[in-house]
Amino acid sequence: MPSLKNRFKALFRPAFVPEVQKRSNPVRLSIIVNFFNMKREAARTLYSLSSEYQQGVSQSDYEVIAVDNGSSEPLSPEEVTKYGPNFKYYFHDTKSVSPSGAVNFAAGKANGENVAVIVDGARMVTPGLVRLCISALEAQPISIVCALAWHLGPDIQRLAIEKGYNRDEEDRLLASIDWQRNGYGLFDISTIAPASADGFLGNLPPEASFLAMRKDLFDRIGGLNEAFVTPGGGLVCHDTLKKAVEIPDAQPIIIFGEGTFHQMHGGIATNSKKGQHPIGMFHEEYERIVGQKYTAPETREPLVLGAMKDGVKPFLFRQ
Repeated sequence: MPSLKNRFKALFRPAFVPEVQKRSNPVRLSIIVNFFNMKREAARTLYSLSSEYQQGVSQSDYEVIAVDNGSSEPLSPEEVTKYGPNFKYYFHDTKSVSPSGAVNFAAGKANGENVAVIVDGARMVTPGLVRLCISALEAQPISIVCALAWHLGPDIQRLAIEKGYNRDEEDRLLASIDWQRNGYGLFDISTIAPASADGFLGNLPPEASFLAMRKDLFDRIGGLNEAFVTPGGGLVCHDTLKKAVEIPDAQPIIIFGEGTFHQMHGGIATNSKKGQHPIGMFHEEYERIVGQKYTAPETREPLVLGAMKDGVKPFLFRQ
């Protein structure tokens, strides 16, 4: 197992986190964001991916592909493209409640050397995520990059809801930190998600709400498996991460000091009521598709890349 110092390269060797450099193909990263009936949440997520908010990158470095997964109240193209010329909008006409087809459809529109996927468009991100993701993708020949996840609010959201937490309270919470100017304040008003609970210096999480890799690798593993048809895709994110990091010589990298932050939107798992979490159904579907029970991926120890930010210290290790 690598020493803590070797894993924690970003803090001991700041040069490991270079500024984004220009290359022949200026679109270094295509970020695919999947939406379903979440206009309120989409506005914040998209702004958090804009060059006005993201630090150390320009609009020409990356593109954001917003795909609407058959919403009954879809976004308009103007609600997406107002964030910059590097923002694109597509409506995926489908009745599927799984995001897999929509994400794969959007991946077919991607122009970047690399692709990142945010399956749940309710997830805002911190200001250094895009730059560090690009740096991490270029740090190793086969980098599989993920960000840890948090839930906005005083507890994981399905428990916070039982105590009265709702969208109005979430709006007040976000307004209290002026997150548009202080994106790292999101750590102060959030609870780390169960899948990420090992912290920045722990094990690779079993799923990644933000997952990036070379576009050719994404195509090689078949994108998101469209056989996962349960609401939200079930364990499709687990399946995608597992297939990616088990590629020979793949190096998983956790982005340190950055994360995704889940807004309330009635998600089937994150906002499920007591006793109604669909995890059993998800595991049954995985076993039916893959032919065996889900197990954590066999992979190298993840590296971490990033820098210490305000609010990060409580999340270094498992809470």
